[in-house]
Amino acid sequence: MKKIDEITLLYDISQSLNRHTDLKKALYTVLDILSGNMHMSRGMITILNPLSDEISIEVAHGISRSAMQKGIYKLGEGVTGQVIESGRPVSIAKISESPDFLNRTQSRSGPGARELSFICVPIKKEQQVIGALGVDLPYDPEYPLAEGEKILTVVAAMIATQVIHLERIRREKEKLKAENERLQMELEKKYRIKNIVGNSNKMREVYQMISQVARSNATVLIRGESGTGKELVANAIHYNSSRSSHPFVKVNCAALPANLIESELFGHEKGAFTGAIQQKAGKFELAHKGTLFLDEIGSITGEVQAKLLRVLQEREIERVGGNKTIRVDVRIVAATNKNLEEAVAEGDFRSDLYYRINVFPIYMPPLRERKTDILALADFFLDKYTRENAKEIVRFSTPAIDMLMAYHWPGNVRELENCIERAVLLCEGKVIHGYHLPPTLQTGKESGTLPSQTMEEAVEKLEMEMIVDALKHTRGNMSQAAQTLGTTLRKISYKVHKYGINPRQYH
Repeated sequence: MKKIDEITLLYDISQSLNRHTDLKKALYTVLDILSGNMHMSRGMITILNPLSDEISIEVAHGISRSAMQKGIYKLGEGVTGQVIESGRPVSIAKISESPDFLNRTQSRSGPGARELSFICVPIKKEQQVIGALGVDLPYDPEYPLAEGEKILTVVAAMIATQVIHLERIRREKEKLKAENERLQMELEKKYRIKNIVGNSNKMREVYQMISQVARSNATVLIRGESGTGKELVANAIHYNSSRSSHPFVKVNCAALPANLIESELFGHEKGAFTGAIQQKAGKFELAHKGTLFLDEIGSITGEVQAKLLRVLQEREIERVGGNKTIRVDVRIVAATNKNLEEAVAEGDFRSDLYYRINVFPIYMPPLRERKTDILALADFFLDKYTRENAKEIVRFSTPAIDMLMAYHWPGNVRELENCIERAVLLCEGKVIHGYHLPPTLQTGKESGTLPSQTMEEAVEKLEMEMIVDALKHTRGNMSQAAQTLGTTLRKISYKVHKYGINPRQYH
């Protein structure tokens, strides 16, 4: 038998194992290389099932599929079973003379069968035997079996290293997949329709419209003043749709310069303009099969409006500087705080684009039109920011509630959220008081909601607020309220009478 070029053999096997991420394909290639270099008649890699202690053929060379299915051994059974059980290699010069050789695949018998030698070495993963590599060689009295055994032992170690590497990759992929699924579930949970706070009649209409349109692929236009929660509605539409497992890409059209928005939406080719040093996919490509949220769509230029109209009609784009047409499957959800009808009348917004995006309009009411939702939103933000800042604030005082309800909230829900976050940061007790709220809620001239006050009136209002809170805390017990406030029962009785407070209503 021709002498084996060990270096070339091991190099080829190493390259093959590193080239394949599919372990089975890699093992088949290893057996093909061994066949060409060692002139083996047959080869097989067997794997031990640790639960059943059964050994089966995973991949084979020169053995039919039906024969592979017959090759099942128990631990310690036959030569292969002994190698896996003991963890030591075995070499047999003549298999016809070995009583341990079972030939369970029946691939080595029949008329004209040649005499064969057999080498079997264990495949170990961190000192644990996980399988075996066995090869049939034409019998040659001059062939050094010990040398062949040594080569196969090195190959088995290389296979084991690759098994460990691919298992690590598989575990990482499974971990990433599980993490992705967890995050997806969290997003869907976070943006469920019922997570939008508000129970007013106007908000119930919004919920109903979201439920109706989410299941479709219709283009949606969300309208409303700044800070009313248009993006939250867009999130709810996407994560309650059939596209929820695909990307949700957001673009703030007002925040992008006019000369960059086209590249941002449609992408660009390398060298399309100064600074385009490489090809870039646009938001439409990134949102393929998902949803693209175009916030402040009323601010885009006429040239971009024309291209956007083509995308909506033809469902295809061209990158800036390119001539290749790219098909995209994207659902459009747009939002604006502008009066698009006026913009169309003045020629600032294309009428054909307006009718194309205004398929299913949803109007988000301003906070001043949904007064009954103010306290629910305030409680929601109070809970959110007390948890974020590790505080134990439990409620708003009555005067603070009155101030929240009386204010006209020009900044809508966003302003209310900022207001509550500030109050939580300032509050050192368990109750948000009026003096924790921003000055715009406390002074009548700025807000137009409260009467102007003298210093004496402000002090009296603060006294009244503190007494009412103390009586609520003590369930109307004036003695305990006096202790809480660090004063006397006589003074409390005087103030209660002065401000017309009825302690009995807090029993």
